[in-house]
Amino acid sequence: MSEATTTRGTLYLVGTPIGNLEDITFRAVRTLKEVQLIACEDTRQTQKLLNHYGIDTATTSYHEHNELTRSAELVMQLEQGKNIALVSDAGMPGVSDPGFRLVTLAIRHHIAVVPIPGASAFLSALVASGLPTDAFRFLGFLPSKEGQRAKALENFRNSTRTLIFYEAPTRVTDSVEEIVQVLGPERPVVIAREVTKLHEEFIRGTATEVLGQLKSRQEVKGEITLLIGRAPEHQRGDSVFNAHTVRTRVRELMKAESLDERDALKRVAKEMGVSKSDAYREMQKTKH
Repeated sequence: MSEATTTRGTLYLVGTPIGNLEDITFRAVRTLKEVQLIACEDTRQTQKLLNHYGIDTATTSYHEHNELTRSAELVMQLEQGKNIALVSDAGMPGVSDPGFRLVTLAIRHHIAVVPIPGASAFLSALVASGLPTDAFRFLGFLPSKEGQRAKALENFRNSTRTLIFYEAPTRVTDSVEEIVQVLGPERPVVIAREVTKLHEEFIRGTATEVLGQLKSRQEVKGEITLLIGRAPEHQRGDSVFNAHTVRTRVRELMKAESLDERDALKRVAKEMGVSKSDAYREMQKTKH
């Protein structure tokens, strides 16, 4: 080369639509037209978007199975001055999609990384959920195995934030059933299905109510975002949910409404927003 140095390229992280093709910014379209290469999670999926907007930029695959080697290849091209856009099949690349390895490698090689904001499934679901948005936590996918999923949910028993997960349609009913068991039947839950798409739907209610709606369907289809409301105040920190209050309330109901202990305990669990098994365990602490 005649020049002593080569201007490095820029890596653009471009947000793409999560369903409706109109949900893309002017800046994103311009960037995709101006870069020399677009790295795609699935080139066939991205090509539909490019064809829609008349973009003829070259594409290459970048997915979980080739990102180790492809990241190094792309960084070499960036070092040689090529501008590259990274996209996922939908939404922002790197959020539950490939991208983190390439971004960290580019930064390590002092290459500029520029985000081009776009649609996000979990943010769209959150703002329309009706759950508090002042404090929330996005946690990707819940574990697929039942025991691991229950253990993960147990960690959020006293959470003061709205919790957001992506979930497979084939597992969402089982996940909500475990929310009922682990976090309590009254815990607020929202299922956001097919957000921005033709059959967009929000299912809102208590964990028990949402579970009932899911079970009434032959099958659940589409892209799913699962949101869980914050724990009720009595369940946080030094909560009033303890053995003494459970036992006292059970006795009150047994006396006032002539309920047996089992039915009274069921009522107490519902009042306190906890599972019956949790209420039972607390009450056992007062028995010697």
